[in-house]
Amino acid sequence: MTRDVVRKARLSGERTEDIESLLSSMEADRNIASSDVLVDMAHLVMLTRQRIVNETHAKTLMRELLEMYESGVPIDAYDPSCEDIHAGIETVLTKKTGGDAGGRLHIGRSRNDEVATCLRIRTRDTILDQLEAVNRLRTALLEVADDHVRTVMPGFTHLQHAQPVTLAHHLLAYEQMFARDFDRLFDALRRVNYSPLGAAALASTGYPLDREYTAKLLGCNGYLENSMDAVASRDFAEEILACDTILLVNISRFCEELILWSSSFVQFVILDDRYCSTSSIMPQKKNPDVAEILRSRAGTILGTFVSAATIMKGLPMAYNRDMQDLNPHLWRGISDIRRDVDLLAGMIASARFNTSRMAEEAGKGGTTTTELADTLVREYNIPFRTAHHIVGRAVRDGSLDLVTLDKAAEEFHGKTLSSLGITEEKIESALSVTTSLSVRSLPGGPAPDAVKKSLAGRKKELEKDIEMITDKKSRINESINELLTHARRIAQL
Repeated sequence: MTRDVVRKARLSGERTEDIESLLSSMEADRNIASSDVLVDMAHLVMLTRQRIVNETHAKTLMRELLEMYESGVPIDAYDPSCEDIHAGIETVLTKKTGGDAGGRLHIGRSRNDEVATCLRIRTRDTILDQLEAVNRLRTALLEVADDHVRTVMPGFTHLQHAQPVTLAHHLLAYEQMFARDFDRLFDALRRVNYSPLGAAALASTGYPLDREYTAKLLGCNGYLENSMDAVASRDFAEEILACDTILLVNISRFCEELILWSSSFVQFVILDDRYCSTSSIMPQKKNPDVAEILRSRAGTILGTFVSAATIMKGLPMAYNRDMQDLNPHLWRGISDIRRDVDLLAGMIASARFNTSRMAEEAGKGGTTTTELADTLVREYNIPFRTAHHIVGRAVRDGSLDLVTLDKAAEEFHGKTLSSLGITEEKIESALSVTTSLSVRSLPGGPAPDAVKKSLAGRKKELEKDIEMITDKKSRINESINELLTHARRIAQL
């Protein structure tokens, strides 16, 4: 068994399997192994540049690190006798290069600032993947909405028919929600993308490290200045879990509607077979299983957020080993978000909407009675609450014909609608779905012209957001490429 290079001098005795399994973070550390190699290379490039490690030792170490970067971290680095991947990689390097070279890589740093940096880099890359996926989802929503600007359907409150809208208007509501998810994630990315490297255990170090340089090589916005905060903070993990929880809650709401819409009661949508399953006993069944699992995912990630926040809430400055137990919750929470978002995007893009059923339901349940009340206000100067009472009483009495409305108007207004010049034709016009939609033309309203304007605006916003991510990834890649250039130069000295 490989002996942990960190432990062997200070501590003696063999640990039991239970102790090793409790203390080891190896399984979760598989998520940050490649990030750890990048951090090692950046640290070594800086140590060489600052003349803290000589070129001979740097060359020996960098060759092994580049081999790990290009071929993957060797299996020996995951030896359970090593508590974590950082000790595992150092142990392998020391075994391959000898103690004189291998023992120099850790100059000026601790596993505390090392792991904090690795976590942030891995989280950063995951956020970028999520942001791209959210934009793909928004693209799918806008493309489908483009085809349904005039597809009428009922809008709902309390799951009751409320007022007529269009399918495009409904889909734009979700696109706007997901745009806010994008904003939250992108804003969180800014705070995540700072380097703790150089903070060491908690009190920095007496070596002349260049913290700004390592941050630049790793594509970070800068470094976290206070060394205690740098190693002790995990609010970036809590923040991304919170953002992703909100994102999945929004996805869950959309999936709930797709599930309802695809039912035989509603029949608004036909989901592609790829996103459905059948029953093992009932041959007629087509179950919206992907939407159901996506609906459940909000509960899973909420659990990881609560776990992370609960772990951190009682910890004093600076580093505490409890933080290690946060990492599995972080990876469990954020790792599959990209997949979830892309599945929803695919489900929307491939769905077939039953526009005739939507149109059939658009005017049911009194969805246009608000427009009738508004017509009484706008055109006949009746106070809105009085108009509301008149129409509401007519609905209760079971008819919206002129006779019934006149009776209600006498009760609440003291005169009939007929005496004001209102005709059956005027009532019929006010109660039509077309009228109800067309007059709701304020910005963001469901009128087709308003929806077209909203679509144009949302597309421009999406284009800007796509460009921001492309630019951000390009800048990070430039930094990593610069790091690799320096690393390869050192390896060839």
